[in-house]
Amino acid sequence: MTERPAAGTARAVWDALDRVKDPEILRPITELGMVRDVTVDAAGGAEVSILLTIAGCPAARRIEADVRAATEAAPGVTAAEVIVGVMSTRERQAFIERVRGDRGARPQQFGPDSLTRVIAVTSGKGGVGKSSLTTGLAVALAQHGLAVGLVDADVFGFSIPGLLGLSRDGRTEQPTRVGEMILPPVAHGVKVISIGMFLGDADPRSTAVSWRGPMLHRTIEQFLRDVWFGDLDVLLLDLPPGTGDIAISIGQLLPQAEVLVVTTPQEAAADVAVRSALVARQTGQKVIGVIENMAGFTQPDGSVLDLFGAGGGRLVAERLSDPEHGTVALLGSVPLSPVFREGGDAGAPTVLTDQADPAAAEVIRIAAELARSGRGLAGRSLGISPR
Repeated sequence: MTERPAAGTARAVWDALDRVKDPEILRPITELGMVRDVTVDAAGGAEVSILLTIAGCPAARRIEADVRAATEAAPGVTAAEVIVGVMSTRERQAFIERVRGDRGARPQQFGPDSLTRVIAVTSGKGGVGKSSLTTGLAVALAQHGLAVGLVDADVFGFSIPGLLGLSRDGRTEQPTRVGEMILPPVAHGVKVISIGMFLGDADPRSTAVSWRGPMLHRTIEQFLRDVWFGDLDVLLLDLPPGTGDIAISIGQLLPQAEVLVVTTPQEAAADVAVRSALVARQTGQKVIGVIENMAGFTQPDGSVLDLFGAGGGRLVAERLSDPEHGTVALLGSVPLSPVFREGGDAGAPTVLTDQADPAAAEVIRIAAELARSGRGLAGRSLGISPR
C-alpha cells in the first residue's frame, strides 16, 4: 500500500476513503489496509485500487460502490475508476492482525473480564415470540448508538436471519471467512450470526439441523470464539426454549451473562418460564427481568381482548423475586400486534418501520431502559423498578 501524498487531489481522495467503512467490520477500509493505491491524472481522473479479503467476498459490490461514490465526491476529481483485487496470504494475515489487534489468534471475546454486556433471552416454551422480541431489542439498541451483536443460539429453530431480512427467497446471507476468522453479516446496525448461515445452498425454510449435545456445545463455542464481533457494547443471545443442552452450555461459556425471561400472559406459560430462569441461576447467571409478550389486543372500538389471559408476566417476576436474588422486574408487556408480526415476516423490524405501533413502541421503551444502564463490569445491573 502506498503512502498518501501530503497535499493535492490524491490526498483528497484518500481523505474521502477514510469515510468508507467495511460493512462487516465497520472500520475504515484505509485503516484495514484495503486500499492499495490511489492515483489522479492531470485531468482529475482518479484510479483507486482496493483489495478484498477473499475472492467472492459477499460485501464486494457494496464496498466497490461506496469507494466509487466517495472518490467521485472528492474535490478535484472529474472521473473515477475502481480496480478490485484480492489480498495475498501475507496481506490477509496483516488484515487479521489489524482487526484482532494484540488479542491473539483465537480470542475469548466475551470472558468474565469483557466490558461487553451479555444478555441471554430465554423462554420456557416455544411460540412465545422470543426471537421477534430479541430481534426488536437488538435493532432498537443499535438505534441508541450502541454497538450490538446478536447470536442466534436457537440451533434447531433458527429464525433470526429471516426476521432481520438476511434470508430471502430461500437464500441466506453468509458470513465472510478470512482464515480462521469469521466476519458476521450486519443488518440494521446489528452484527448477526446463525447456524442458518452455514447451510450452504440448502433452503433454510426446508432444512433441519439434528445434532446432539456435544455438537451443539461446539457450535456455540465457535460462535463466541471465531466469529469476530469486534468491540461490542451489548451481545444478545436468542436461546432455544426450555432447559436443554444449549442453555447449560451458555451457562458454562458465559457465566457472567444476564438473562431476560420471555413469557406469554397465561399461567401455563408462566410456570415453564420460571423453570428456564432457575436453570440460568444454577449456572451463576443473573435474571434481570421479565418481558410479557402477546398481551392484550386492542380492538377497533378501543376495548382490549386478552386472548392469552393476563398477569403471566407479573406472576413470573414475583416467583423469581426472593431475598437471596432480590426483586426481578417486569420490564414490560408487549401487546399483540399484526403490524409487528408482519414486520418480522418481511424482515423489516417494526421498531424501524412503524415506531408508533403499540408493540414496537413498547419494545423501543424496554430497549431504552436496557441502554440506560450502559456497559462495563460495574454496570451490569439494570437498576429498573418493577412495573
